[in-house]
Amino acid sequence: MASVSYHISSLLEKMTSTDKDFRFMATNDLMMELQKDSIKLDEDSEKKVVKMLLKLLEDKNGEVQNLAVKWLGGTLYSFHSSILSCLLPQLTSPRLAVRKRAIIALGHLVLTCSGNIFSELTEHLLAELKRNESTSTTRTYIQCVAGISRQAGHRIGEHLEKIIPLIVQYCNVDDDELREYCFQAFESFVRRCPKEIDPHIPSVMGLCLKYISFDPNYNYDNEEEEEEMMETENGEDEEQESDDEYSDDDDISWKVRRAAAKCLEAVVSSRHDLLQDFYRTLSPVLISRFKEREENVKADIFSAYISLLKQTLPTQSWLQVSDASGKDDVPLTMLQNQVPNIVKALHKQLKEKSIKSRQGCFSLLTELANVLPGCLADHIPALIPGIVFSLGDKSSSSNMRIDTLSFLHVLLCNHQPEVFHPHIKSLLPPVVTCIGDPFYKITSEALLVTQQLVKVIRPVDKPCTFDAKPYVKDLFPGTLKRLKAADIDQEVKERAISCMGQIIHNLGDHLSTDLQPTLKIFLERLKNEITRLTTVKALTLIASSPLKIDLRPILGEGLPILASFLRKNQRALKLSTLTALDILVKNYSDSLKPAMIESVLTELPALITESDMHVSQVAIVFLTTLAKVYPSCISKISGSVLAETFQLVHSPLLQGGALNAIINFLQALVLTKTAPMGYPELMKQLTAPVYSSGPAGAALTLHKQAYHSVAKCVAALSSACPKEAPATVNQFVQDAKSPKSSPAIQVLAFLSLAEMGRSTNLSAQRELKTVILDAFASSSEEVKSAASYALGNVSVGNLEEYVPFMLKEIGSQPKRQYLLLHSLKEVISSSPADGLAPYVEDIWALLFKHCECTEEGTRNVVAECLGKLTLVNPAELLPRLRKQLSAGSPHARSTVVTAIKFTIADQPQPIDALLKGCIALFNSAAHNKPSLIRELLGTVLPSLYGETQLRRELVREVEMGPFKHTVDDGLDVRKAAFECMYTLLESCLDRLDIYEYLNHVEDGLKDHYDIRMLTFIMLARLCVLCPSAVLQRLERLIEPLRATCSTKVKAGSVKQEFEKQDELKRSAMRAVAALLTIPEVEKSPAMAEFSSQIRSSPEMASLFESIQKDSASLPTSESMDMS
Repeated sequence: MASVSYHISSLLEKMTSTDKDFRFMATNDLMMELQKDSIKLDEDSEKKVVKMLLKLLEDKNGEVQNLAVKWLGGTLYSFHSSILSCLLPQLTSPRLAVRKRAIIALGHLVLTCSGNIFSELTEHLLAELKRNESTSTTRTYIQCVAGISRQAGHRIGEHLEKIIPLIVQYCNVDDDELREYCFQAFESFVRRCPKEIDPHIPSVMGLCLKYISFDPNYNYDNEEEEEEMMETENGEDEEQESDDEYSDDDDISWKVRRAAAKCLEAVVSSRHDLLQDFYRTLSPVLISRFKEREENVKADIFSAYISLLKQTLPTQSWLQVSDASGKDDVPLTMLQNQVPNIVKALHKQLKEKSIKSRQGCFSLLTELANVLPGCLADHIPALIPGIVFSLGDKSSSSNMRIDTLSFLHVLLCNHQPEVFHPHIKSLLPPVVTCIGDPFYKITSEALLVTQQLVKVIRPVDKPCTFDAKPYVKDLFPGTLKRLKAADIDQEVKERAISCMGQIIHNLGDHLSTDLQPTLKIFLERLKNEITRLTTVKALTLIASSPLKIDLRPILGEGLPILASFLRKNQRALKLSTLTALDILVKNYSDSLKPAMIESVLTELPALITESDMHVSQVAIVFLTTLAKVYPSCISKISGSVLAETFQLVHSPLLQGGALNAIINFLQALVLTKTAPMGYPELMKQLTAPVYSSGPAGAALTLHKQAYHSVAKCVAALSSACPKEAPATVNQFVQDAKSPKSSPAIQVLAFLSLAEMGRSTNLSAQRELKTVILDAFASSSEEVKSAASYALGNVSVGNLEEYVPFMLKEIGSQPKRQYLLLHSLKEVISSSPADGLAPYVEDIWALLFKHCECTEEGTRNVVAECLGKLTLVNPAELLPRLRKQLSAGSPHARSTVVTAIKFTIADQPQPIDALLKGCIALFNSAAHNKPSLIRELLGTVLPSLYGETQLRRELVREVEMGPFKHTVDDGLDVRKAAFECMYTLLESCLDRLDIYEYLNHVEDGLKDHYDIRMLTFIMLARLCVLCPSAVLQRLERLIEPLRATCSTKVKAGSVKQEFEKQDELKRSAMRAVAALLTIPEVEKSPAMAEFSSQIRSSPEMASLFESIQKDSASLPTSESMDMS
């Protein structure tokens, strides 16, 4: 016994160590010791242990703190039942403070107690609410229900059916405090139990709308008269009493209105699907309550309306294409119709004394202008006096002026300049005064507004009759003062530079003698490391001005500085400098001397590199401009620039914008007609790596992508020099035909012929068809593929000769069929619809002959051809394609389904309206064009969810020698179904019942390896998109994650099995990390237990740490490529 107490006292001593690891391990060891049955502590030791644990609750280290909490929680766990029986009687204590403490204690208890204890508590509360002994205790019980819901909403959901009718009943009792608590309970249910509250939303909303106007002691009847009175008496009429024997101090009806407003905000922010109903019923009531006399209640009403506006904000996403059904626009139209009422209710309040009211008005109007740009155009005259009043009000706080300026900026950005022109005279002086304000945040915001005002006063992109000249003397001095100042905040410096840049861009011709000194200041700012990037952007703006600002005085000194920026290791600076130089060369070519240009040119070759394609692209665009404007300068450095450019052409990474930039550059170069850059020299350098590739049998020397890039450049050079083109085509035909040519040369020859043939008719080459068909028999797959691509593209340039020839070959040459069908695919993809029209019937008939082919590869090409051919004439061909879905063999039907997939593009197409009736390719539609399937989800989702279930009849056992191997034939379909579910999460979340969805995710977490990998990613995404729903299901979701993370691989397993399991664990741990980002997740006992299990297992702890490091370096959410 003595040794035990000695051991424990030594552990207690270590728990006071300065080393956090000592404290953690000592606490952990003490826990282990005390769990042994043989340990019995005397009273003195017990006191010491408890005292030490309480001390550790305030430990600086989080892990030690958590351990102490867990310890105390664990030790209390067995006492939960007796704690509950102690607390329940306290809810009826005569002292209100005791009741309040008891509610807080119960809130903490329900987080960790067992299901039975939670049920016991809920039953007790329900019984007491039904008994309704006194209004005072009923209030307490309703407060208690709301408190439990706030702390553990996910647990109370199943009891709501019994609770809500009682609370609805108590709303009608004439007791303001009781009503307030009822609405607080409703708010908590709406936020914490969205699924269970769903059937009760109409009745909750009805009560909220009734009581948000509940003000029995105040007369709002004569609104106009009352408003006038407010203006004359500056709102002092609030102190009047409406009832002789009733004092305002006794009136607590405002608490009911505030609670109702907060509850409405909760409903609005959680139910996007009811948006149209909100605009029909809720919006007019809220607008009518903007006149609310209590400041705090008014703030909550504004807040509720701002939530409604935020829900209405159209989702700016590539998924929401412009053809989305008009249904989504209905709330916006309804809002547009209510804008006059909103302005009428607010514009007088913009001049009220109350700062809080004005800030609320501006916040609401800012949101309104963002949601519906242009909607306030007719109401500007009503708003301007309020804006001017708040900007000039000396008694206002600085926040008030910042909010006003922020609203003015949004207003100016979202409306046409003309609507402001009548008000510039009154608007400009207070804004200019704000530029001179001593508080830097006001100055900064005022400069931003001024920059926008400059665009409004004189828009340079369209004709304008408004005379801007009188306002320059107001705008310019204030901005100049801030531009000159060196001892001001960084943000103000940058905004002063941007604002002055805008003034010179739009009003430079009115500045006369002030212009040159100002430009000199820009030169100084260009030399300063802190302001140089902003200055480069401002100079770009000035140089692009249609007013042709005279920049000659600063170009001589400025250009070398800009050239030096190209050497700096700051990517944004390089890109902005290249853009600035490009504009300067285009617009000021007569002012630049060759020596200046050469200082820039020497910096350019180093920027052309595959390690940063975007910088390379911008540099090459600049070089193209130089080649057009200064051909003589370019020739001096063409060697080094071309070496880098061709290295980029031969890179496997080149594509898109950078490739197009190189094509334009080479065309500009060859047109300069200077010696080292003529057609033969460029062509030779372009193709050199291929022609020096060695013997005829050698493999391809460059990456496959590089051959396509070279071919495109060859075609571009040929189109720029039409006289040289026939000889080049002839050369390529000979190279393709020659048995001595290596596969690399043949591939390049065919690809180049393809690129050239697409835009020019190559019918002069009589032997081209034979050469291509002979290549189909080549031993090299790359050559065959290139020949097939060539045939397709050459046909595009000469449809009438090649299409009949190709169709005949497809019919008569079964061995070459696959390659010929690829050629046909190129023809259909690249030809204009009217050019293809005469051949559609023949191609259609031929494709349907081959859609039952046994080769899956051939069927896929046929499907792509059918899909793309349907786009030529969708109205006629889509119904024919659809008819085939109910006929033919399974092969033919699968080909037709795949064909429909190829009719869905991510850009709007004429076929979209017709596709809605036959969406079979769910994932492709959900990914590329969700608007096609949104209305069909109700009917399609049950089938989709059905496919996620494991079907036992498709699982079979295969004997492989002495081993038995299980094969699941339904796995691919299940996997595809889960992929569809993931895609819907990104594009149609508002149309999903997230709880039903989570049921299937939960099943997937226990499925096959591939499906578990998918569902872990889905779970991580759900944690971001709908955390409250995940929180409600947490306990059920954690078990499969725990099972995956703690799985051990059998010792004798193969290496692949270890790798597979490791990847699965990493994916599960990512899902756990995502779960831990949900607010309040740490309150869940299951999660707390799992977290401590992870920390106590070295393997799981190190895995979790590495996942957290990965996510810290990659802030973007994990997503899955579904294209």
